[in-house]
Amino acid sequence: MLPFGSRGILPAMAHRRFRDRDGHNWEVRVRTKDEWELSPVADNPGRLRTVRAPGYERDPFELSLEELQRLLDGGTPSQGRGRPSPFKD
Repeated sequence: MLPFGSRGILPAMAHRRFRDRDGHNWEVRVRTKDEWELSPVADNPGRLRTVRAPGYERDPFELSLEELQRLLDGGTPSQGRGRPSPFKD
């Protein structure tokens, strides 16, 4: 029997929420073992950010607020769609 996660399947996790130094709320979602997504929550005017997962930790709940803030600071804001969808009415 293979150990859990050996086929690249990550265990189901809850999404971690935290407040950044500016008082905005973010939600951390594990997308892959190498990539996490930081999504703005509620009235946060920020944009979705994609960050490289820290190599020393796979669970966002194990990170301190300072570590999460460093990830947020180093994240790349996602680019908006270049052109509108042709399927909109």
